[in-house]
Amino acid sequence: MDIGVFIPINNNGWLISENAPQYMPSFELNKSVTQKAEAYGMDFALSMIKLHGFGGKTQFWDHGLESFTLMAGLAAVTKRIKLFASTAVLTIPPAIVARMAVTIDSISGGRFGVNIVSGWHKPEYSQMGLWPGDTHFGKRYDYSTEYVTILRELWEQGESDFKGEYFQMDKCKLSPRPAKPIQIVSAGQSDRGMEFGAQYADFNFCLGECVNDPQKCASVPARVLKHAEKTGRNVGAYMLYMVISAETDAEAMAKWDSYEKGADRAALTHLLGQAAQDVNTEATSMAAAVQRNPSPINFNMGTIVGSYATCARLLDEVAAMPGVAGIMLCFDDFIGGMDAVGQKIQPLMQCRQDRLTAAA
Repeated sequence: MDIGVFIPINNNGWLISENAPQYMPSFELNKSVTQKAEAYGMDFALSMIKLHGFGGKTQFWDHGLESFTLMAGLAAVTKRIKLFASTAVLTIPPAIVARMAVTIDSISGGRFGVNIVSGWHKPEYSQMGLWPGDTHFGKRYDYSTEYVTILRELWEQGESDFKGEYFQMDKCKLSPRPAKPIQIVSAGQSDRGMEFGAQYADFNFCLGECVNDPQKCASVPARVLKHAEKTGRNVGAYMLYMVISAETDAEAMAKWDSYEKGADRAALTHLLGQAAQDVNTEATSMAAAVQRNPSPINFNMGTIVGSYATCARLLDEVAAMPGVAGIMLCFDDFIGGMDAVGQKIQPLMQCRQDRLTAAA
């Protein structure tokens, strides 16, 4: 069972709350988090790409680093851990991303992968004049299909002559090529998104969308598995969970309650308003998940709150769900959270015993 970390590339991580830890992103912070993950035997680190924040008192996600250049730096200061950067497909042509990926793959010694972000937050792109119109909401996975097809052709053949609705290559060249396949991941929550992941990705990142009850979310990896079976490809779900831990369940729950009470209402209003613009959204999509909860202080992602033993037990429940290939973690406090997972939670997780034994 793989386990990794969703590193804090934007300010304040994933908690839209005035009572949560407030911090700016930096290379030093992300280096510390990623090196801790590597030292604790974790398998991967992923950085998202977010180009426009939600404002409010916390200026949520108004401050952010760039994913590929960040991961290039992290590739040079790590030795084993897998690294994934995210590309917002409307912002960088696929031929350039293909070359950037090969470069970071060379820096890392073959430890690099790409996360495909099809885009649902309109202001990220309209601020730069890159939004193609609201029809993109319904066609974004068609766009990403062409994008990934070009990536694969360049990496595998060194040339693409692809002609599609969105891209026209003219014997586009890439050299050198990667020494081994560069993995692609996506984060589609809707059935269309999961269909795309099953056809073109190696893993699909998914929201747990529950607090301390993983079984309520069992249908999510099951849907990934169902779509993968249709394609005959081995594509598993990487479930995203926020871990808020402490010595006791009561102490951890007090932190979670405080975060909810301190919700940044202005930032949430912006978030909910932008999510509502996607009128083509399916009930299972990311935008719909955000809208279901009137106070999605952590984007309605799966949340595990409790003592170290409780967190280990619940993470084992996540790992046991059919279709789950890995777990990606984020935290309220990334430095303290990484140490808690590495020193106190992971050693109690049955699903990690083989990895810990091998590392020892």
